[in-house]
Amino acid sequence: MLQVEKMLNGVSPEEFNFQRILYSKENYVATITINRPEVLNCFDMITLKELAAAFEDVTHDDNIAVAVITGAGERAFCTGADLKEQEEHILKKPNNYYKWMYAFIEMHDRLRNIGKPTIARLNGMVVGGGNELNMACDLAIAADHVTIKQVGAARGSVAAGGATQWLPLVVGDRRAREMLLLCEAIDAYTALDWGLVNQVVPMSMLDESVAQMAEKLYKKLPECTRYTKQQLNFWKDFSWSMTIGHARDWLSLHAGSLETAEGLRSFRQKNEINYPGIRCKSAGPVAPPPPLGSPE
Repeated sequence: MLQVEKMLNGVSPEEFNFQRILYSKENYVATITINRPEVLNCFDMITLKELAAAFEDVTHDDNIAVAVITGAGERAFCTGADLKEQEEHILKKPNNYYKWMYAFIEMHDRLRNIGKPTIARLNGMVVGGGNELNMACDLAIAADHVTIKQVGAARGSVAAGGATQWLPLVVGDRRAREMLLLCEAIDAYTALDWGLVNQVVPMSMLDESVAQMAEKLYKKLPECTRYTKQQLNFWKDFSWSMTIGHARDWLSLHAGSLETAEGLRSFRQKNEINYPGIRCKSAGPVAPPPPLGSPE
């Protein structure tokens, strides 16, 4: 009975013994920090699982009114998937991507359905899945040195874990296509102008600004806030539910492709992808179909 009570009411952050994230509760604010600054706060499988666990605990803790999601240090908020893990555990066995994507989807579902306002505290670069994490939050405050970009089409993947679904809703169709097809970074003030963040402040004022926004959210009615969130989530939920299942399947099949391998190789060696070479291979001779009536 005591265990059920704890599960329904949230527990002390220390009880989780997280390896990849920092989790704290102070007054009415829960802060979840991806604590991997040495790899620009990218998320591996363990990180995804720990984020999901923290989000579930925030949902259960009635003393928490606001959740803040951020990254450790000042270089990066989050840079998406851990490409070292992808290369070591997924490229040689693409079906593992299907399993990895389950953890990614579960993390996102718990965050969107957390039932409380969420603030993305953008403390550094926001790349790929990091921007999808940003967009999954209700509000965002960025330090003025922040840059944001999607990289899938330039690095052997497709940003179908939230970006293809939500960027058009947030910044408009043309700007979404610009970010997703050109894979070029935008600065914090461009992100503000486009509606991708709510505020831009100097790094020295970031915590103060987040605290002020959290206080404003606290001074609202919790049940009304929760249902307002549910209504606001409609288009995000709709586009996500219509696409994420087949995105998971396609990305799993694509994980073993030439383009993915080339993207990971160029990342590891820190050089440019041979885009003309990839196109030449794609345009190479195709075997003619067998004659009619012949055995396949």
